[in-house]
This record gives sequence, C-alpha cells and structure tokens, in this order.
Amino acid sequence: MKILLFGRGGQVGWELQRSLSVLGELVALGSDASHNPDGLCGDFSHLPGLAETIRRVKPDVIVNAAAHTAVDKAEAEPERARALNALAPGVLAAEAQKLGAWLLHYSTDYVFDGSGQQAWREGDATGPLSVYGKTKLEGEHLVSACAKHLIFRTSWVYAARGGNFAKTMLRLAGERDTLTVIDDQIGAPTSAELLADVTAHALAKAMRAPELAGLYHCVAGGETSWYGYARYVLGQAQALGCQLKAGPDQVLPTATASYPTPARRPLNSRLDTLKLQAAFGLVLPPWQQGVARMLAETLN
Repeated sequence: MKILLFGRGGQVGWELQRSLSVLGELVALGSDASHNPDGLCGDFSHLPGLAETIRRVKPDVIVNAAAHTAVDKAEAEPERARALNALAPGVLAAEAQKLGAWLLHYSTDYVFDGSGQQAWREGDATGPLSVYGKTKLEGEHLVSACAKHLIFRTSWVYAARGGNFAKTMLRLAGERDTLTVIDDQIGAPTSAELLADVTAHALAKAMRAPELAGLYHCVAGGETSWYGYARYVLGQAQALGCQLKAGPDQVLPTATASYPTPARRPLNSRLDTLKLQAAFGLVLPPWQQGVARMLAETLN
C-alpha cells in the first residue's frame, strides 16, 4: 500500500509520519517542493501541482494534514483560507476518486456555532462563525465527494513539538504573579499523537470495510474550559518540580467577551465521539492523560 501524506511539518502531520509508516510505503510532503522527494508538490496554493503530484505518485491512500489554521488571520485573507481549506482538499478528492483511493481529512469544531451545552453530533446542523469555520465546512463538502473518505472533526489540538496553549501558560506563569484565562469556552484538549493513532487504526479497518467511510468526531475524553486547562497544566508542572510565580490558584477566570478577536470563537466545542468509538472499536482516553504525557515529555 502506498500512502501520500500532505502537511508533514505540522503537529498532526509530524505524528502521522510515525503512525502511518507501519501500514505501507509513505510519501510525506510539505509545502516547500525543494524538500520533497522528486520535487513533488505539497503546496496547497498550487492546485495544478497537487493534481499532478497525485497522478505521479498514484497512492492508495491520501492523508491531508495541511490547512490554513491561523483563525484570526483568515478573517483578513479569506481567499487564501478558502484555497487551502476548501479548494485544495477538493482537488485531492477529485484525484482520489479517479484513482479509487481513500482520502483522510481533518476538520474542526468551528463548523458549529457553539450554541448550547450538548456535545455536537455528526448530523447536527452546522453554522460556522468565522472564515476559518466556513472554509473548513466547504472543505468537508468537497472531500465527501470522494466515495472512500474519512473526515475527522477535532478540536483544541496540541503536541509536544511546536507551540501550544500549555507551553504559553507555563511561560506566562514563570513571568507573572497571576494569569487571566477564558472560562466560558468548553472543549477537550486533543493531542496530535492521539489523532495520528486513531487515523492509522481507522484507516486499517476502513480498508477492510469500505462501508465505514464517512464523517466522525475525534477528540479526547472529557471536557474542560481554557481556565480549567490552564489550572491543570500549572498543577502538573508544579508536581514535576517546575518553579512558577503563578500556580493553579493564581489563575483567574474571565469571559470570552473580555478578549475580543477578529474571528469569533464557538463557546461550545464539545464533540460527541460515540459514532467513532462504536465504528472502530476505540476507547478515547481522558484529555488529562495526553496533556500529562506531553508535559512530562516537554519539561523533562
């Protein structure tokens, strides 16, 4: 089996290189062609190049971990966000369909309007609040035109590699006596490692059972606010011996309205994962488990 991965340099793409490598021959591409094998194109702003690359590689599976994820920046450059989040995945879908290949794609809780307190199910009505959410939703629709597709909606993704919320909190807690963190946005911090492992497991099973193609929600178990997340991070860091000026008790809650941003964020980012767990025989661990592991790896 030949797997073509786009977005190898991102948090999820980096972990996918590990998890997918045991399933077959892996060709992993980034946006810079000079660093890709045989000069293949992984630049999502170059749509003809993407199509030609897929035709040359002739993969059995295409995995798309590339996207425009700068949520606020997308408000100022909607056409670029649409190209990367919708039009490019549409090209992948069209080429995958011609080859009879599988296409795996990642989406987001931002396709919902964030209302209510119930966890969103796959069939619930969407209503994105931002350019990012709208372009990711359009991308979902285009990807679903490929018969053999798996779309995983996720939220609050982090990894030990690169920047993330936890590292920002640790830095600020080392500099300040108190921190003020939003407490009215609710979701589940989800590790890139978990997403990559679920992807490999789901792909292996779906290739034996094509009827599993479709849209799934994939996040870690449980829920918290950014405020609760920050308190947990600082508590774990202190337990690991990290010296901080501000500990969990010095984290103060505030409302989203206190921090206006160009893009509106959904308040309710809860995603129901029962469909994914039932279809693929998975148990999704609590979010605290992944965050604790990431902190141990980062701080040690």
